[in-house]
Amino acid sequence: MIPDSFIQDLLHRVDLVDLIDNYVPLKKTGANFAACCPFHGEKSPSFTVSPSKQFYHCFGCGAHGNAIGFLMAYTGAGFVETIKELASSCGLQLPDEKGHAGHSGGPRPQALAERMAQAAKFYYGQLKRSENAVRYLKERGVSGELARRFGIGYAPAGGKSLATAFDDYDSAELQLAGLVIKNDEGRLYDRFRDRIMFPIANQKGEVIAFGGRVLGAGEPKYLNSPETPLFEKGRELFGLPQARTAIRATDTVIVVEGYMDVIALAEHGIGNAVATLGTATTVIHVQKLLRQADRVVFCFDGDAAGRKAAWRALENSLEVLSEQKSIGFVLLPEGDDPDSLVRKRGEQAFQRMIVEATPLSDFLLRELSRHCDLGSAEGRARLVADAKPLLGRMLSPLLRLQLVKRLAQISGFSQAEIERLCSLRALARPAPARASRQAPSLLRPLLRLLLQKPALAARLPLELLPERSPEAHAIRLLCATITAVGTQPLAYPALLEKLRGSEDETLLHEAAAELMREPFAEDEIDSEFDGALAQLLEGEHKRAFARLQDKIQKLGVAGLSNEEKQQYLQALSARSRGSQAV
Repeated sequence: MIPDSFIQDLLHRVDLVDLIDNYVPLKKTGANFAACCPFHGEKSPSFTVSPSKQFYHCFGCGAHGNAIGFLMAYTGAGFVETIKELASSCGLQLPDEKGHAGHSGGPRPQALAERMAQAAKFYYGQLKRSENAVRYLKERGVSGELARRFGIGYAPAGGKSLATAFDDYDSAELQLAGLVIKNDEGRLYDRFRDRIMFPIANQKGEVIAFGGRVLGAGEPKYLNSPETPLFEKGRELFGLPQARTAIRATDTVIVVEGYMDVIALAEHGIGNAVATLGTATTVIHVQKLLRQADRVVFCFDGDAAGRKAAWRALENSLEVLSEQKSIGFVLLPEGDDPDSLVRKRGEQAFQRMIVEATPLSDFLLRELSRHCDLGSAEGRARLVADAKPLLGRMLSPLLRLQLVKRLAQISGFSQAEIERLCSLRALARPAPARASRQAPSLLRPLLRLLLQKPALAARLPLELLPERSPEAHAIRLLCATITAVGTQPLAYPALLEKLRGSEDETLLHEAAAELMREPFAEDEIDSEFDGALAQLLEGEHKRAFARLQDKIQKLGVAGLSNEEKQQYLQALSARSRGSQAV
């Protein structure tokens, strides 16, 4: 568990403008900075960064967040991984489990990354010295420009070639990075020998691992780096940094099986392809892919292994696929891979297959039906039984509803029977009846005032807020969050982090975006707040008077207590004075 105090300190140290500018070039526009949004395609910049409040907001797609949110959305990294990345960039030590800054005693990730970069440079320099390696790449149609773009290199056949690149070949860091191995006799030797080397880079372009393809005979054909403090193969994708521009341009990411598939497609002008790293597609892979584009297409070989890989990808997509995204599947003809197919049929034919990819729902039903005899009652019953665990994992209620309807048509069961047999809960709870918003013209500015100056929360009497109002609910949550911190001032980025995932998050984002465009003048905030309090008090008086009138209509004046009678007379007098003043 990472303490809130550490996250607040981290957000205080990070400059959001500098952070985002490393990924998306920003231009000054008045008090803020702007760029074309990295999260959706647009020609006019609507992505805005506030240097004073340290948050970003896209007025086109609604993307909103702080430094942590930006890195998670842009890179597809998880929360802890993002915190580690930001902490490393600021020179902060992550706290231990007790909340104290600790020291693992091992090399820093940055030190390992420097080692990997040095190794990548060495392997790249060795490529031109190996005729066999150059001949292999030329035969596969890999140009020199593409080799430079992907940093392709060559690991010499010698047992200790890396000793020429590292003076401290016996360093524990080289072993921890997966570059050097120590055998049982204590002898050190290179992990990668006589192999074409494909650097695996993270979203920042830092080399974190390698994939090596053997030249000639030898096993394994492909050898990946082991998992290290830098590299977890279930999270990473080959070619993602190089593909990012093309992915944004097409809003589609193509997932293939191998390094050479990615490179061959890029050679033919298809730059939006990535590959998993010798492992099945994981949920984390799918989450990362769906953050990059609205459409993901898995393109695998049509053999048994390819079908199995596609099915695993489908299973791990169900619980993260939303209605706003789509996933498709292409199984290539027997004997073909993306490399061979694009060579034989050309770029346009391959692109047409991607456009016409089988949607996830069709692929799911088709693959399930392949194993069932739909001409028999037993086969149709098995179809429903096989679909049950998959339907239960689906995130999207609308897609699940469509699948249930189609499954009912195929199986002969009714929709209600399918839902009962598969133990499916109600797709969505009916929305509670909403009372009409009370005083939105007052509560919305009040929400913005609290976001601009959180210290005002201590002066706000929450009992004056209407009971059933979205803005009032958000204000209560905001005030509770501010108050819980105590006397320590809490800036908006830290507030945003504490409220991540709350039901009022969207409303708070909208209010902050409005504040970005029209902030209150600093010397007017207190007077604006006092005016809002006066209006709240007046509103409460009106509601109290209305409650007394309702009681009189039901019970008569005799039904009021002495205190209520006094309140009613005072209210009448005040209303009379108000009408006379008019």
